[in-house]
Amino acid sequence: MFRIRLKELRENAGLSQYGFAEKIGISQSTVGNWEAGSREPNFKTMERIADFFGVSVDYLLGRETVAGGPPEPSVPGSKWIPVIGTIPAGTPVEAIEDILDYEEITPQMASQGEHFALKIKGQSMEPKISDGDVVIVRKQDDCENGEIAVVLVNGDEATVKRIKKGPEGLMLIPNNPAYEPMFYSNAEIESLPVSIIGKVVELRAKF
Repeated sequence: MFRIRLKELRENAGLSQYGFAEKIGISQSTVGNWEAGSREPNFKTMERIADFFGVSVDYLLGRETVAGGPPEPSVPGSKWIPVIGTIPAGTPVEAIEDILDYEEITPQMASQGEHFALKIKGQSMEPKISDGDVVIVRKQDDCENGEIAVVLVNGDEATVKRIKKGPEGLMLIPNNPAYEPMFYSNAEIESLPVSIIGKVVELRAKF
């Protein structure tokens, strides 16, 4: 379990084997041996690794299932994905630290691409999607007309709306008739910019 946890923590931190080895003062080959399972560090080094990643030695050894993160998958192939509250403009989803919770997706869904979950704010997508609900989003940079997407407009948080594309631009349509659709011309899409970052594939209503 140590080799699996080490690799997960290292990759989640965006570090190569060489980069991690350099930071804790060991050779890259040592890290390679650890992740291959052919060697394990002594307890003192294990403590240093745990401190570096902000986890416990028990977590590194597989005795704890959570390290400020999700539990172990309930079935082989399933995956826990982060629930985020906001997506600041220009910030990649994987870099967001505002994690509110985790949701588990099925092995079938996990096999279809990268996903994240977003907590809905506001009433613009009622009655189907309400304030406080969580939507599961598959990362992609385009959607078909009529699909519900997560759209990022520079300077604003991500918005969840139904997509309508036309030759003149992009319209974001709320479900709630009390809210006006938002239209962005092709020039505005480029200049603001306006970008689709994912497609809503599942709603998990919260009561």
